[in-house]
Amino acid sequence: MASGPPDAMVVLLEQLTSDLPGAPGRQGPGRLSSSGPCRPGAAPDHQEPLMAAIDVTGARTTEAADVITGARERIDALDDRIIGLIQERVAVSAVIQEARIASGGRRVNLSREMDVLGHYREALGKPGTALAMTLLELCRGKMSTTRL
Repeated sequence: MASGPPDAMVVLLEQLTSDLPGAPGRQGPGRLSSSGPCRPGAAPDHQEPLMAAIDVTGARTTEAADVITGARERIDALDDRIIGLIQERVAVSAVIQEARIASGGRRVNLSREMDVLGHYREALGKPGTALAMTLLELCRGKMSTTRL
């Protein structure tokens, strides 16, 4: 039985993360300099960083720790982009709400929200509905007591 991730997964992660610092195949922050397994007879200054990297990732081999470290860096970068997009969506939603209220309408358009929920559900399944509900809640802003 193989002890590391499947080769196809390693190749995919290398392709996805090749432009990031510390990506598989590159040396940089968060990368392990050794590709060999941690040996009990290894020098303490060399063994401790390898063991620490394995402990942080939950991996059982240095190769898996390398893959996990690179993939986590990519996820962190994606999360930053997603947060930026959500912040942009909140700002655009505020403009829409202000225009609707200024024209005498309601702050929230329930039929539009149903469309958004359906779009996310179709794209992501049941968890997509929960994600859309959270986004809609973020985008509604502070509720006014005089008008919904």
